[in-house]
Amino acid sequence: MTTPDPMAEIRASFFIECEELLEALQDGLSMIDDGATDDETVNVCFRAVHSIKGGAGAFGLDELVRFAHRYETVLDEVRGGRLAPEHDALLLFMRAADVLSDIVRNCRDGIVTDPDAVEPTLRELEALTGAEEEEEEVCDFQPMTLSLDIGIPDTVESDPTYEIIFRPEPELFQSGNEPLFLLSALKEIGSVETECDLSNIPDLSELDPEGACLGWKIRLTTDRGQSEIEEVFEFVEGLCTLKVSESNTAPAAGLVAIPGLPPLEESPIDDAENETVPDQRTQSTDTPVDISPRLTLGLPDAPSASSEADASKTEDDNSAGLSTSEKASTPAPTPPKPAKPPVQATATKATVRVDLERIERLVNLVGELVINQAMLSQSVTQAGIPANSPVAQGLEEFMQLTRDIQDSVMMIRAQPVKSMFQRMARIVRESSASLDKRVRLVTVGDTTEVDRTVIERLADPLTHMIRNAVDHGLEETSKRVANGKQEEGCITLSAAHRSGRVIIEVSDDGAGINREKVRTIAEEKGLVPIGQQLTDAEIDALLFLPGFSTAKTVSNLSGRGVGMDVVRKSIQDLGGRVNITSTPGKGTCFSISLPLTLAVLDGMVVEAAEETLVVPLGSIVETLKVRHDDMRAMGPNTQVLQIRDSFVPLMDLGVELGFREPREDYNGSVVLLISLEDGTRSAIIVDTIQEQRQVVIKGLQDSYGHIPGIAAATILGDGQVALILDPVDLMKNATGKTRSTLSQLELAG
Repeated sequence: MTTPDPMAEIRASFFIECEELLEALQDGLSMIDDGATDDETVNVCFRAVHSIKGGAGAFGLDELVRFAHRYETVLDEVRGGRLAPEHDALLLFMRAADVLSDIVRNCRDGIVTDPDAVEPTLRELEALTGAEEEEEEVCDFQPMTLSLDIGIPDTVESDPTYEIIFRPEPELFQSGNEPLFLLSALKEIGSVETECDLSNIPDLSELDPEGACLGWKIRLTTDRGQSEIEEVFEFVEGLCTLKVSESNTAPAAGLVAIPGLPPLEESPIDDAENETVPDQRTQSTDTPVDISPRLTLGLPDAPSASSEADASKTEDDNSAGLSTSEKASTPAPTPPKPAKPPVQATATKATVRVDLERIERLVNLVGELVINQAMLSQSVTQAGIPANSPVAQGLEEFMQLTRDIQDSVMMIRAQPVKSMFQRMARIVRESSASLDKRVRLVTVGDTTEVDRTVIERLADPLTHMIRNAVDHGLEETSKRVANGKQEEGCITLSAAHRSGRVIIEVSDDGAGINREKVRTIAEEKGLVPIGQQLTDAEIDALLFLPGFSTAKTVSNLSGRGVGMDVVRKSIQDLGGRVNITSTPGKGTCFSISLPLTLAVLDGMVVEAAEETLVVPLGSIVETLKVRHDDMRAMGPNTQVLQIRDSFVPLMDLGVELGFREPREDYNGSVVLLISLEDGTRSAIIVDTIQEQRQVVIKGLQDSYGHIPGIAAATILGDGQVALILDPVDLMKNATGKTRSTLSQLELAG
């Protein structure tokens, strides 16, 4: 049996966390783009990049560390108020976020990132901060340290050494943080020597498995400032005891090395003989410091009495560690304002990451549970057990419990569409840049949850629609200005739940569909007869016909059409539908209607020609019975049904599926009135309605391919297989035949 590699699991967790951090980065940049310039929004972006850099350093992902470090430096300039996030800079930040995302995914998949894809953005980031000037400024500062009277010869230059006492609290581990990553992050900024403090480990019988017993004493020699050291620990603020002080003593020896860090050298940190009095740069930081990312630590003009007292107390604290009681008794300088409590401790809900295969197995098992529950229900009914019996009542409770379990499992597999919407933001940026158009994407309802399978399969058609909106929906900048519109075009991507389905809309404020050109091109290609009367909706639907879009059409047509037949096919494969509405001069909207999940369905179980079928409940408006006076002939084989003040096509389900010939008389037959999102309605004749039931969807595509009018199948309580209808496909391919040749001759006679 192969033993799992713990580092591989930690590495996988890191990349999962990176996805969450990249999402937070995109959110923060979008908020800044919308006008949010508060400190916390900028800090969210900075912390996301900083965390990715720290974790990447722990795994030796040098190319990721290099890019994230430069990106982090620029965001730090924004955070410090030295760089304004203006329009051009913000566009660069968004492109940098895209590049950072690519590098993360390449590192995860073991792919070497193409330097040509990174260097241009890296140079633009460096140009914002003036990297060369920054290096010169650091060099100018170094000689100033030689003027201090600390016994170092003028000919020797050395980086300052910092002594760090770090002791995690139990809450640090509960929040998912790992001290190893923090210590490894320190290694990235200098030479590290560590000693593990084991003094607080109790006897085994008293050991709390969820407690925190270990602490670390660290000596860090680095050319970085103290603020950068504190930033390493900023995400565990409030979750640990931390003390940072600068010391120019000799390197320590005899310390316990942490795996992956440099070997240790000389005397221990707590050797009192090696302690020196801190200079005036560190006297105000020998007590536990507030490492809030917004706190700027300044250097006092001259040492005060309180600073000298704090400095004299350093030897005791460093030699004995810093316990909770000692921390409470140590006087600390009064901060400018109270530090904010850590967001993680108050706003973040506890989560657990589960392998996707386990969730899929759970979904399948719940589906089998639903089928077995239906079988039990049917057995109880056939046995004639009274409805008020204990068995029937217990079965009723079991049915409700099964439904609750199934809904809960579906919620586990559901995901917000936010991640997909963020991908579309990148498509908009890249497409608009290639076409030299200014385009802004507005997202609405990105917290709407959909089955993850739906999200994955919707990404490609939605990408095509977004590109079409940028390329063909929005006018050129000069035309927009001439028409009195803003230079920047707007594409709105929205999601919402309606009637048990999810509706996703892609709309723009462009020129709309030029229906005359669409009609002309369709006639030239022989897709419609010349001169045929068509409604606006019928002309718009021509864009979905195969063969409508060609290279010539792309260059001459100002509306839509490129590959939209492929888009519609992809959406129909998901059990969805797509419709178009367009207003000339105002814009176009594509509306996609999809099932919330591809695993279960609320349906009406009906019978037609002795065959049991399931009709999706969301498409049924009402049920009624046919009267002879409500039927009107429309041609030799078809009829329509009058429902109140309107007429709708009438179709016999048994006839449409090839199970039988039309009946002689439909008087008294049961009819389902079907309505789609575009307002299309039809009346479907069935023999009987058995019941309303939630069924488990079993796909047929892999085994049988596409079957006209059939979406999938399910297993009923008696073990019988029932086909699930696709009302859209059924209505599109319907013959409408409800009259036989014999009945026509009899009526004529």
